[in-house]
Amino acid sequence: MILSNITVPLLGMVDTGVTGHLDNAVYLGAVAIGSMIFSFLYSGVNFLRMGTTGITAQRFGANDDDGLRVALGQALVVSTVIATALILLQAPLNTLAMTLLGPEPEVAGFASEYFSIRIWSAPATLANYALIGWFIGLQNARVPLYIVLAINLTNIALDLLFVLVLGMKVDGVAAASVIAEFTGVAVGISFAISELRRRGGHLVVSHLTNLKEYAEFFSINANLFIRTMALMFTFAFVTAAGARMGGLILAANAVLMNLMNLLSFALDGLAHAAEALVGRAVGARDRKALQRSVQLTMRWSFYAAVGFSILFWLTGPMIIRLLTDIPEVVNTTLRYLPWVIMAPVVALWAYLYDGVFVGATRAKEMRNSMLASTFLVFIPAWFAFRFLGNHGLWLAFMIFLGSRGIGMHYYYRYRVLPGFPG
Repeated sequence: MILSNITVPLLGMVDTGVTGHLDNAVYLGAVAIGSMIFSFLYSGVNFLRMGTTGITAQRFGANDDDGLRVALGQALVVSTVIATALILLQAPLNTLAMTLLGPEPEVAGFASEYFSIRIWSAPATLANYALIGWFIGLQNARVPLYIVLAINLTNIALDLLFVLVLGMKVDGVAAASVIAEFTGVAVGISFAISELRRRGGHLVVSHLTNLKEYAEFFSINANLFIRTMALMFTFAFVTAAGARMGGLILAANAVLMNLMNLLSFALDGLAHAAEALVGRAVGARDRKALQRSVQLTMRWSFYAAVGFSILFWLTGPMIIRLLTDIPEVVNTTLRYLPWVIMAPVVALWAYLYDGVFVGATRAKEMRNSMLASTFLVFIPAWFAFRFLGNHGLWLAFMIFLGSRGIGMHYYYRYRVLPGFPG
């Protein structure tokens, strides 16, 4: 799971590196804005991945093969409906995003071009969320790796072809993403068909066509949706606040967010392991297995976090210069690198507990913790430290990450464990 997750931010680094070496920083800023919009849109429906994992893992632990088919089928149906809505609403979504983020006019023009192309990846992207979530729930980490590798290797190759060989700009980066996502769907569906043929059980079509059958799915995922929207609001706020400080700060933060994404996807690999292990323990109603799973993944998350802090400390300047050779952007980014160096040990608890709560399908607690961290901690912290400029923005972000871990630890210790049988 770490291997598959870590390829996602590496792809973002390639996007940044390709545009960061063009002749104008406006392209880097435009891709940063465009990518952030899709991170918001697609991560907003990432409940498809998380909810599917939790439900699937528990049915896997209970040996419910019919339930496994329903879990995948319902996730794919919902992903198709949401993707269709995003495509139909693309014009107002694009206008709203540019209005809220407020980038400079030239950046906004290229970001809108990026948006109008990449929106067509929605059906494939959301279907991939469902497929990856389902396989993680089955404790099959190989297929998600194959899916993500297919997406990202295709995307990287097409990035280089379209931009460096054919001379395209942000349109080439966006087109590469669209083609790559559909490549991933083809890989995922082929493995899903093989898995279903191997398993017993059968699918009752009414479970996919009757809205009442989606009660459990929507109950869990509605709370996950609210939780994810609050998280993406925070990331969007950081990007928008940076954009209002000028194009140079926007570009610098975009480079640093690539390092943050590398960290988050790596720690998410361990969180995904926690989802599968905790979900299976809950499905089997095994309290000792639940506690062992949490302790084991927590220990390895700590090791990984310390390793990333050391990595960023030793190689951060080199990575920054690989991503962009614009002197002003490099120098500005280096001033804020210490925040990213400290981020792993601050953030690891939040990522780990995300996995625990997804596996236990305790979405309500995840929602409450995220809302409190966003609106009662992050926003007040930003206004309290706003006078520090971009340093104040990163300080508020670190406080947000730490508060998430503290909140979920409270819920785990005093709500989840006391209510678990055994």
